[in-house]
Amino acid sequence: MATTTTANHAEKAEIFCRDEARVDWHSKALWLLRQKRDRAASSLPEWEELRELGSEYKLHTLSHLGEYLEQFEANCIKQGIQVHWAKDGAEHNRIVHEILAKHQVKKLVKSKSMLTEECHLNPYLEQHGIEVIDTDLGERIIQLNKQPPSHIVVPAIHLKKEEVGELFHEKIGTEKGASDPTYLTRAARQHLREHFLSADAAMTGVNMAIADQGAIVVCTNEGNADMGGNLPSLTLHSMGIDKMVPNMEAASVLLRTLARNAIGQPITTYSSFYHGPKPGGEMHVIIVDNGRTKALKDKLLAESLKCIRCGGCINTCPVYRRSGGYSYNYFIPGPIGIAVGAQEDNTNTTAWACTLCGSCTYVCPTKVPLDKIIAYQRRLKAEQGTLPYGKDRYMPIVGKVMGSATLFNCAMSVARFSLRNLPNAMLKPFSGAWGKYRELPKAPKTSFEAWYNKNRSE
Repeated sequence: MATTTTANHAEKAEIFCRDEARVDWHSKALWLLRQKRDRAASSLPEWEELRELGSEYKLHTLSHLGEYLEQFEANCIKQGIQVHWAKDGAEHNRIVHEILAKHQVKKLVKSKSMLTEECHLNPYLEQHGIEVIDTDLGERIIQLNKQPPSHIVVPAIHLKKEEVGELFHEKIGTEKGASDPTYLTRAARQHLREHFLSADAAMTGVNMAIADQGAIVVCTNEGNADMGGNLPSLTLHSMGIDKMVPNMEAASVLLRTLARNAIGQPITTYSSFYHGPKPGGEMHVIIVDNGRTKALKDKLLAESLKCIRCGGCINTCPVYRRSGGYSYNYFIPGPIGIAVGAQEDNTNTTAWACTLCGSCTYVCPTKVPLDKIIAYQRRLKAEQGTLPYGKDRYMPIVGKVMGSATLFNCAMSVARFSLRNLPNAMLKPFSGAWGKYRELPKAPKTSFEAWYNKNRSE
């Protein structure tokens, strides 16, 4: 049987980096979101206190997760919400399909949900004859373009407005050559309105599930989740077990940080609380594990479940900004994608798509120690004997050299001599991918140790 080899992160990043102009505006667009986040955070004197509270609420909830899940289920049932439990993505998809099939649903409108991406729900339903319409503008763009999201908050960030204009002209009949964002947005709104009115059921993700209320919170800026949640009589809501919070106070803290950290807004335009089905309708909540309880068993990996999916870590990441979302072999890119998905990467390279600069940890609204988790993922790969090609060979040598002052000083002497006396054309191949777009450094006259020994008396 033929085997399929997935390209590793560096190979996929190299493809993205061929278009230098795209890389530049991609990086600038994301850094603009980071700057907006910084301004929004600095406008609140209590910002660091909110981050600490958010972290403590999430840790507390994860430490008592079983109790809160049961409380949430009991309160949902009291309010007429039907609760389902799924151990993995396959069971989640089966449950969703059974509900839709029971009601003879042919068209489902769906707002943004990274969990349904995780479970590969769209292709599953389409294989069973159900049309799925993603109603978030960015999600609809990439659905029409037959692509997965490249970012968890701004899924079409990799596309230029001119490319969106061409896509809309082909798929929904907008004017040829039109690329004005306002015009394209209005056209998309009209296009989606027809689907909302003709849908048989609606589905949303869940930003938070409030245990003592038996309620879910859905946050959007476009109102598409509310259109879906209020027009059809049948609504479904998919959530991971990590979305649980104990009470309204905890939800209010996270709501204050979510949009600020994502795109610099004080709060999402629509923050909707769903407490039960509409009169004569049905509301279903599907609660999914899919490996989360396994992560809970590891003290450090459990911290990744504090994530509220704001995307702030992705916006600030220097590697993501200049390699794109499709270079990661996981449905979530960037630092949080590495933290929760490195073990799913069959090329064993994603954990190294990081400089360990710590910028992601610095901006995280729930203080997920992302840089520490990523370093830990590398250690796990080493312990499993699945280091990327080459690292298992040369890193032991590097370790021995750096562990011996004599060997290290000799190696640095050779390097300084080579940089001073050998032509760049001979040395460049040894610099690998690092030197492809960089000039080799100028060699210092002496080592720092020698300089320090000579000058410390002064």
